[in-house]
Amino acid sequence: MTLLVAAGWLVAAIVVGVLLRLSFGWLIRHANGTSVTWDDVGWRLLRNLSLPSSVIGGGWAAAEALRLREPVAGIVDRVLLSAVVLAAALVIARLAGDIVRSVTIARSGVAQSATIFVNLTKILVLAIGVLVVMQSLGISITPLVTALGVGGIGIALALQDTLSNLFAGIQVLASKKVQPGDFIRLDSGEDGYIVDITWRNTTIRALAGNIVIVPNARLASAILTNFHQPAHAMEVWFQAGVSYASDLAQVERVTVEVARDVMTTVPGGVPDFQPVVRFHTFGESSIDFTVVLQTTEFLSQYLVVHEFVKRLHARYRAEGIEIPFPIRTLVLPDGLGRQLVPAARRADPDQQ
Repeated sequence: MTLLVAAGWLVAAIVVGVLLRLSFGWLIRHANGTSVTWDDVGWRLLRNLSLPSSVIGGGWAAAEALRLREPVAGIVDRVLLSAVVLAAALVIARLAGDIVRSVTIARSGVAQSATIFVNLTKILVLAIGVLVVMQSLGISITPLVTALGVGGIGIALALQDTLSNLFAGIQVLASKKVQPGDFIRLDSGEDGYIVDITWRNTTIRALAGNIVIVPNARLASAILTNFHQPAHAMEVWFQAGVSYASDLAQVERVTVEVARDVMTTVPGGVPDFQPVVRFHTFGESSIDFTVVLQTTEFLSQYLVVHEFVKRLHARYRAEGIEIPFPIRTLVLPDGLGRQLVPAARRADPDQQ
């Protein structure tokens, strides 16, 4: 009869835990539709705690029903207490990871998160939980901590590259100069969007869709350009040239009108930006100038420049503004031209 009662407590605890988990799962699905993220974290915490806490509570009730004697009763109590601490550590580690992930997303404004902070937070919470479990089981943790301190020196020497990448990743994120979602270009030529920064390397998604893996230590020491700092909007400098016979005032007016039209109608342009034209060089066959445009972010420049070239070319043709081909004028001494022409005819039989 006692065994049946103990088994009944266990079965009832499992059933209650499953029902609670399903109920909290239903609440999580409804909470996902809200704009607040912290309610999702709270419901996930309760869902993760429901089944382990119910099973452990059922185990305690079953142990009481069995009326165990010492030393078995003491061992069972310590095991159940350790299970409580370990389950709580696992759930709190997951909760802490979710909180760190939410903070990271809110700070960077992108869907990805820097998993280096998430993983370090989970490892720290789990390590504390394991130490508490060992202490509850009567295992002294002082020799273990001492051994870890002494052995840590050897481990640090053996994992020197790994640790350098770990601390480099922390330094990169802590400096806030580079965040997941930023578009960067390294001095070695690689560029793309930062997808994630882990404990060892940084993942960059190139424009072609490929993944570039860069060690954190290499990223920390590299000279890089962040096209999303201090703002996502960036200026685009477009080079062009017109004929020496052109009216430069007309060229400037027409070019600015086309640039303003592109800024206001093409996706990726900044409507409030005032385009600028600056003449700067008397070239070999043209007067060269720079048109300054602005796009909302790095990738938008390709469509903006594409539309600007098409519209500027059509407008120049309509206005009679010439975009010259490269031309060289040869000035020959007197008599040299008359000597070269017959020689060229003798070399070309078709001219005879």
